[in-house]
Order: sequence, then structure tokens, then C-alpha cells
Amino acid sequence: MGNEKAQAAHEAGTGGGVGRRALLGAAVLSAGAAAVALPGTARAAERASGGNHSGQGYTALPVPTVIAHRGTSGYRPEHTLGSYQLALDMGAHVIEAGDIVPTKDGRLVCRHEPEIGGTTDVSAHPEFASRRTTKVIDGVSTTGWFTEDFTLAELKTLRAVERIPGNRPHNTLYNGRWEIPTFDEVLAWRAEQSRARGREVWIHVETKHPTYFRKLGLGLEERIAKLLRAHGLHRKNAPVFLQSFEPTSIQRLDKLVDNPLVVLLSSAGSRPADFVENGDPRTVADLITPAGLEEIAGYAQGIGPTLDLIIPKDKSGKLGEPTTLVRDAHAAGLILHPYTMRNENTFLPADFRKGTDPNAYGDAFGAFKTYFATGIDGIFTDNCDTGLLAREDFVNG
Repeated sequence: MGNEKAQAAHEAGTGGGVGRRALLGAAVLSAGAAAVALPGTARAAERASGGNHSGQGYTALPVPTVIAHRGTSGYRPEHTLGSYQLALDMGAHVIEAGDIVPTKDGRLVCRHEPEIGGTTDVSAHPEFASRRTTKVIDGVSTTGWFTEDFTLAELKTLRAVERIPGNRPHNTLYNGRWEIPTFDEVLAWRAEQSRARGREVWIHVETKHPTYFRKLGLGLEERIAKLLRAHGLHRKNAPVFLQSFEPTSIQRLDKLVDNPLVVLLSSAGSRPADFVENGDPRTVADLITPAGLEEIAGYAQGIGPTLDLIIPKDKSGKLGEPTTLVRDAHAAGLILHPYTMRNENTFLPADFRKGTDPNAYGDAFGAFKTYFATGIDGIFTDNCDTGLLAREDFVNG
């Protein structure tokens, strides 16, 4: 790994992770054209004024940053070029353009999970009926079709469909319109859109189940780093966030590229899959202590916690009092990009639901405002148009 890091650092012309942390310590990255905002009190003043500020020669991402979750997954089948394009056209500051999983022949594609029965029309392809199987991934038994059992050429014969049609029947109108994009295609799309718009388009990219795939001989991090280098996107000022629920995956990436890195965090009582695999007894609750956050800051620049770690819910599903996580993370020099805001009642805290239809829109604006008020640096949302309007209300209110 040391030789790989030296190669990446040489190609990037940087000193690696330390330089990247210094850059983000001076700013939080942004879409208007690149940059960063100081964590903590300096950023609070910027947030109150609703403006951007310059740092290290870059233009800061707006704070709070609106991140399009798998594109505009509230309106189009997720992780398709159609979903990414609509999010960009709506004005999202960052596009989550990749939960990265591999194919049988080692190519990288963008899917929410390796199981594709729920996000493609694979079940309608009789030639692939025999591929349906049951696997245990990160301790969970799942039955379906899996990307690692298909070549890229085979996956390209499939088309994307809406993942949660019961909640979003309107999205099924677009079933079959788009194929599964490769990560290489997404990076090319990002470059094309950047040229067309005269500014860098920012994306968030996640390594999905990296320990599971490494055991299959399909390690994700090296493949991702190779593609980033091929596109000139491995440097510390590159407009690509890399994220993972497995801290060791982020540590591995820290040795390969100089991109801003984000550790994703699930519920407080959960254990990252790599911790389970390696016998590490710690839970997410241990990682969000001041000591845990300081450790994360040694190899990453941010965290992506579930919103319940920012403001827990009570037994009725209503929001309680905010935790100290935002303050503690900022004290460690980390940015926070929590997940995920959606418009539908069924996904909102109980105090922001309207009426009795679980799939009708609730008071998403009120929920956004409440989360923004905690001082988070950004938020993932399936409905980036709603998030952008809510941000405008917040910074101008």
C-alpha cells in the first residue's frame, strides 16, 4: 500500500492526506466552482449571511450544501444518467452519482446494491432466470440477481426501474428508459457537463460492501482509484467526494488518492461490516464520541451520519433534542453531510407529516429547516428542488 500511495502522491503532485486535510480545513467544497468553508464558528457566520467565501483559490460550495441522493430519485429511477441529469438541471450543488459495485469481469457500475432485482428489469429476462440465487452480504441473507454474477455486456442489456414503486408509482413511467451506467461513463458525463456549464460539477461516490467484494477478489478501492487517475480526478482539489460505511475502505482510499473522504455512519448501535469482519467490537456510538471523531479526522475530512444521529426521534417518531454531534465533528475539523431527506410522509419525522396518506408529501420544508438549524454542512435528499428552496428560505430567513 505504501508504494501505491507514493505513486498516487507523485501523480497528484501533492503530499497526500495531510495536504487534503489542510485544504478542507480551510474550506468546505462547493459546486459554484470549487472551494471550502471553515468548520465551526467561521462557517456559522457564512451560513447566517447565506453567502459563499473564497479560500485556497476556490469558490466555496454553498453551505448548507444540497446533495442529490442517487440523482433525483424522488422523480426518476435512481442511479441513472436521467436521474443525475435532472438533479444537475434542478441546481443541486453535488450529485451522488455512484454507489459503486463490480461486475463479474471487474468493471464498476452504479447501483444502490449489488442485488439488482429491485432496480432493473432482470426478472423479465428469461435468459438470466438461472442466475437468481441467495447470498449473505454483511450478515444479511438476500435473494435475487447480483452484479458480480454478470459481465458488463450482460448488464448493459438490462434497463433501470423504480426501486420503491409502492411509494413512488409516478416514477414507474420512466421504467426502461435508461441502462445501468458504468462509473467510467459517469465520470465522462461529469466532465462533459462541467465543460458545458463552465464550472466543475461535484459528485459523491460510495464504495458499496467493499469487504464483501474484496473477499471475492473484486476489490473496489484500487479500481476506483485507477479510474479517477485516468480522468485526472484523484487530486486533493478534485470535485469528487469518496464515501463508505466501512472506515477501512476510506483508509485504503486515503493511501491511493487525495480526494476528500467521508465516513458514512448508520445507527448508533450498529457496527460497520469491516469491524465485524476484523473483530473490532466498536459501534457507531464509539465512532461519534469526540475521541472517535478525532480518529476519523486522521484519515477523512467528513462524516455522513444518518439524520437520527443529528436529531434522535422519540417513540412516537417525533424529533427530540439535537445531539452534540455537529459541534463535536466541527471541533474535530470534520464536515457533516447527513442523509436522507425525502418529501413523502412515510419518510418524514412524525411531527412533519400531513394527512393520512403515507405517500403524500408532508411538511418537508419544516423538516429541512429544523435539520439546517443544527449547523450541518449539507444534506442528502431525494428531492433536491425542495432542498434548494428550503435552503433559500433558511439562509434568507
